[in-house]
Amino acid sequence: MGKGSHSAAPNAIGYQHQTWWALVELLRSGASRPDAAITLELYDDVAWEQQGLATELLQVKHHIGQHRTLTDSATDLWRTLKVWMDEAGPADPDGPALVLVTTQTAAEDTAVAALRPHSRDEAEALRLLEHIARTGQSKQTKDAREQFLNLGGGAARLAFVSRIRVIDGSPHIQDVAGQVKECLHWALPLGHEDLFLAMVWRWWDETALALLQGRQRSVDVGDAQSAIADIRDQFARENLPTLVELADVNAVELEQKYRMHPFVQQMHWVAYPPRNLQKAIVDYYRAYTHTVRWLDEDLIGAAELTRFEHELVDEWEREFEWMLDALDAGADDDEKKTAGKALLRQLLGQTGLVVRSRYNDPFFARGQRHMLADAGKIGWHADFEARIAGLLKVGP
Repeated sequence: MGKGSHSAAPNAIGYQHQTWWALVELLRSGASRPDAAITLELYDDVAWEQQGLATELLQVKHHIGQHRTLTDSATDLWRTLKVWMDEAGPADPDGPALVLVTTQTAAEDTAVAALRPHSRDEAEALRLLEHIARTGQSKQTKDAREQFLNLGGGAARLAFVSRIRVIDGSPHIQDVAGQVKECLHWALPLGHEDLFLAMVWRWWDETALALLQGRQRSVDVGDAQSAIADIRDQFARENLPTLVELADVNAVELEQKYRMHPFVQQMHWVAYPPRNLQKAIVDYYRAYTHTVRWLDEDLIGAAELTRFEHELVDEWEREFEWMLDALDAGADDDEKKTAGKALLRQLLGQTGLVVRSRYNDPFFARGQRHMLADAGKIGWHADFEARIAGLLKVGP
């Protein structure tokens, strides 16, 4: 869609901002409410709940541009008040706190300015809102203004207004990432700050999607703290971060891409089952991608990876010789296939060798074995060396 007045871009940006702001809210005030949880589009745009009951409702408003002001006659304000009057038991003084978070700045001498957390004057805010409710001319806010006046008297309206806070001048969407970084400054791994933050954002985007789809009700503060701590722990000295999850790859596309690679041909030579062969290709891709990215991010050195490869080759040499020793001198190709398939299955199932003591995701060792097989350094069929020489066009 173009940039005309009917562009969907502002709404899309607003929804994204709302989702991202929930993470800021979680990081900023989660420590002060360790038993609470945050929700998205359950009670309100964003909300805090405790023991299954809403304790704070947040309406999150994003406006493009840096200099717009929020006034008492603003459509945004009255739309927000109407949402709360419809859903939040406005006359109940013990109802959840009501928070308007907006990128706009509250105009001076207005009700919205009087409802800021550090300059509150609830009586004045009520007087100014009642004045606008009676005298306002906007058709867009007419229903909300009438509903406000009909709440049931001045005491009911004051109870409602007393629950409202206005957080104005909040960061625009392009500045939210900086807010998250500031909140997490204590956890940033030196030299890998951007990668760590990207992993936090990935976790949050997946969590937010689950919340919006209804697959998850809320995010407990404790669970969020644990998730972020787990991400940080992947940057510890004896650990490594997993950067490409199984769900990130398309196995069918990878199978087509790598079907002629030597490591795949090696598995064909021992009649490896098709589904497991496809999974082996995924392991190869993930291991190769991690090797490249870890090196690029200076998370691991080439010497450390070489040492790990040497350990895998040494392990293979021992088992390959036992396989050859068990084959009769006159073993036919079917027998060699069967023995090679058993060797491949055996080694792929061994998880004792790890690149680092605390990084034990089995895909990496499996994938590294396939990388070695791709280079012709190891193999599964008894005659793999002669076959791989022709395949790789090496030798005399």
